[in-house]
Formats: sequence, structure tokens, C-alpha cells
Amino acid sequence: MHVDEAAVRRMARLARIKVTDAEASALQAELSAILDWIRQLEEVDTSNVAPMTRVVDTALKMRQDEVTDGDMCEAILRNAPMHERRFFVVPKVIE
Repeated sequence: MHVDEAAVRRMARLARIKVTDAEASALQAELSAILDWIRQLEEVDTSNVAPMTRVVDTALKMRQDEVTDGDMCEAILRNAPMHERRFFVVPKVIE
């Protein structure tokens, strides 16, 4: 598949990328090669191939879904310059 310079310029404009004339001609060749490679991949018969997310079939380890506070409140608040009653205190920015 051939990508012309107008298509390269349009893609660059949509992506908000400044492209010089030399870069446009190089991108034109690269994009055409990428689309040709994709066309080759479309010719591969994948009708008998099951979709997969990884090579080795594994199951996720499950745990109980319990809400906790992590029991780290005091340790976290020690990092704050100011805190009050388990809350971070920040300077007022809006009057």
C-alpha cells in the first residue's frame, strides 16, 4: 500500500508534529512499508487459533475482597509537615 505525502502531512498535522520535507519523504516510505507488512499479516489464517493473553496458561491467585485502611495511618502521617485528627493539613490557597 502506498502512502502519499499529503497523507503524511495530514497525519502529522493531526498528531501536532512538525515535519520537514525530508522527514515527510522518509515517513512516506516507512509508513508504506508498515502498511505492506500489515497486509502480509492479514493473509495469515488465524481461524483455528484461540485468543490468548500469555504463552503459559495460568490462573490468577484470588483473595478475599476486604476493605481495610492498611493499618498504616500513623506511619503515613509522620511524613506530613502538619496533620490533625488523622488528616493532612494544607495551607489555605483560596479565600
